[in-house]
Amino acid sequence: MRHLKYRKMDRPRPVNRKRHADNAERVKIHVTKGDTVRVVRGDDKGKEGKVLRVYTKTGRVTIDGVNIVKRHRRARNPDEQSGIMEFPAPVDASNVMLIDPKSGGPTRVRRQIDEDGTKERISVKSGEAIPRVR
Repeated sequence: MRHLKYRKMDRPRPVNRKRHADNAERVKIHVTKGDTVRVVRGDDKGKEGKVLRVYTKTGRVTIDGVNIVKRHRRARNPDEQSGIMEFPAPVDASNVMLIDPKSGGPTRVRRQIDEDGTKERISVKSGEAIPRVR
């Protein structure tokens, strides 16, 4: 008869470590909530709007008035009205560019550290600072 050897279970096994690390990984996005951006690729190319929400896990952003989709909704309570709702759906962050404060056109962003140690976003096109809207 074979003697069974059992593994020591005094510490948890790293079974799901890689999967959880992948899930927790975030995409670095060049825009933040409140920025004014222009869509440079896709069906809504050329449209401008304000960033409503940033999804750091998927690398997508929701922009006011861009990528409007319709959803049929049923009323969940008597006060709510059912019907066709229109709302903006997220687009990929790589398809949007920040608006240059000087020229009003789309620009790439450079980062610069000030004398007091704070990071500042600089427009590549004009060299001016892009203020953060919080």
